[in-house]
Amino acid sequence: MAWSTRQIAELTNTTVKTIRHYHKVELLAEPERGSNGYKRYTVAHLTQVLRIKRLAELGFSLAQIGEMGDTDEHLGQALRVLDAELAETIDRLQRVRAELAVLLHNAGPTDLPLELGGFIATKKLPEADRSLTVVVSRVLGPAALDAYQEILREHCDEALSTAFEQLHADTDESTRRELAARLVEHIQALDAEHPGLLRPIVGAGNDAQFTSNTIRLAINDLYHPAQTDVLDRVQRGLRSAVIAQQGNSPLVG
Repeated sequence: MAWSTRQIAELTNTTVKTIRHYHKVELLAEPERGSNGYKRYTVAHLTQVLRIKRLAELGFSLAQIGEMGDTDEHLGQALRVLDAELAETIDRLQRVRAELAVLLHNAGPTDLPLELGGFIATKKLPEADRSLTVVVSRVLGPAALDAYQEILREHCDEALSTAFEQLHADTDESTRRELAARLVEHIQALDAEHPGLLRPIVGAGNDAQFTSNTIRLAINDLYHPAQTDVLDRVQRGLRSAVIAQQGNSPLVG
């Protein structure tokens, strides 16, 4: 029994072009030709085409199928590798679906981590604060990001946030000084009430200097001079408080 190229394609539910491509990449052996010059495919060719097609449907590339050869000697290992890859892909897709579910439910932003994005979607942050949060989420490590989220969720002072947001570029020096002092007091109270909460953020990431520089660049880009001046005053105030505390320690001197 022998079949033509068209017939073998029909039997295997492929196309003549596919059969010819299998020949071209040397996956399918060339059949003998009849006296009329037409190819004569046999049961062996039929089996070979079905095997190639089945493996391709499972996800193997033609190059991978070619490396297996005509026997099933290496097929078991190849199938185990493919199974592991598919399991990993399924796990990734399930995580993607979980994120999509949260995004669809909360209309959350796509430029923030899932947990933080869900919260930000429900909180009306000023655009500059939201943009800074995006930058922060990219440079903080997991522990620091958890601490940052907790501060946003539980420990924000709305009055201070509003006062900072409403600063004008030409806000007078006394107003900036007063707001900076209030912010320092708030941060110190937060640190006293929740010891260790701020520590992961202060020493964020494997490269604290890179993290600090990145956040500083973002702040300078997002906030006007009066706001950056207040933040600088806060930083200096906190640093002075730490130095003063160390100086008063009984271990010093």
